[in-house]
Amino acid sequence: MRKIFYVLFLVIALTSIAVVGCKDKETTAAKLNETAVTGSTTVLVDETVFPIVEDLAILFENEYKRVKLKLVSKPENEILKIIHENKGQIAIMSRSLDSSEISYFNNTKKVYPRITEFAVDAITFIGNKKAQDSTLTLNEVISIMKGEKTKGNKSLVFDNPNSSTVRELKKLAGVDTLPQENVFSVNSNKEVIKYVTEHEGAVGVLGVNWIFQPTEDLQPYLDKIQVLGVENVKVKEKNRFIKPNQTNIADGSYPVTRKLYLLNFQGSTGLGMGFASYIAGQQGQRIILKSGLIPSRFPTRKIELRSEIEKNK
Repeated sequence: MRKIFYVLFLVIALTSIAVVGCKDKETTAAKLNETAVTGSTTVLVDETVFPIVEDLAILFENEYKRVKLKLVSKPENEILKIIHENKGQIAIMSRSLDSSEISYFNNTKKVYPRITEFAVDAITFIGNKKAQDSTLTLNEVISIMKGEKTKGNKSLVFDNPNSSTVRELKKLAGVDTLPQENVFSVNSNKEVIKYVTEHEGAVGVLGVNWIFQPTEDLQPYLDKIQVLGVENVKVKEKNRFIKPNQTNIADGSYPVTRKLYLLNFQGSTGLGMGFASYIAGQQGQRIILKSGLIPSRFPTRKIELRSEIEKNK
C-alpha cells in the first residue's frame, strides 16, 4: 500500500513540475516590467494573415526568452473597434491609417501611432478542383460584388463580413454594401477552404499565406481545391491569367496585392516597438521570405570571397 502511494505521489509531483515548467516562461514574462524585449502583451492580428504572424511571434519569443506575446485573431473591423476603445495597443493589419485617423489619435487621444510596413500579401481566389474553370477575371469579381450574374453563376465566399478581404474587394468594385446574392461569409479562413471543397461554383477569398502555410488539419482539403489564375489585362503575353506565387507578387504581375503593417499605439518603448523592429529587421524579413510572402526589405546575404591560396592553406 505504501509503495502504491509513493508511486502515485511521484507521478503527481512530476506532472506538476511539467505544468509549472510550461507556465514558467509566461509567468516570468508577465511579472517583468515591459520593455522592447521583456514582458507580456497582447497583439491583435487580422485573421487573414494569422499564420505568418504566428510564426514571427514564436521565433521572436524564442529569441528573447523573457517575452510572451498573446495573439488574438480578429476581423479587421473588430480590431479597429478594440483600438478605438483603448482595449488594445498593438495590431497587425493589411491597412495603415489615413490622415483623418492619424489626426484623431494625435489630437483627440493624444496618441502618436508608430506604423511599420513589413510585408506584401496577395488576396487569393480558390475554387473547387472539380470545377472546369481554373481562372477568374477582375470584371467577374466586380460583377459579383455588385450583385450581378456571372458565367457559371459564381459566388464569393469570405471568412467574415468584417474581413479585410471584404474591404479590399468592396473598394475594387466601388460598392459600400454587400449584395444579397452570391456573396457569403463563414466563420474563418479554414471554413472558407472547407466550403469551397463542397461547392463547385464557389470562389473562396483569403490571404495567400493560408495556402503557402496550411495547418495540418487543412492539408486533406488542399487536395480538393485549386488556386485560380487572375487576369492581368496589362500583361501582353498569351497567358494573362496569373497565379499568386512569390515571383508574381514581387514583380506586380499578380493584380491583387496588399501591404501588411504593424500598428503600435503604446506611446512608449514597449514590446510593440521590439516586435516591430524584429519583423522589419533581417531575421523577421528572412522568415517572411521563407513563408512565401514578400518582405518589405529583402534581407541581405553576406558572401565571403576567399582566394585559391587561402583555400589551400
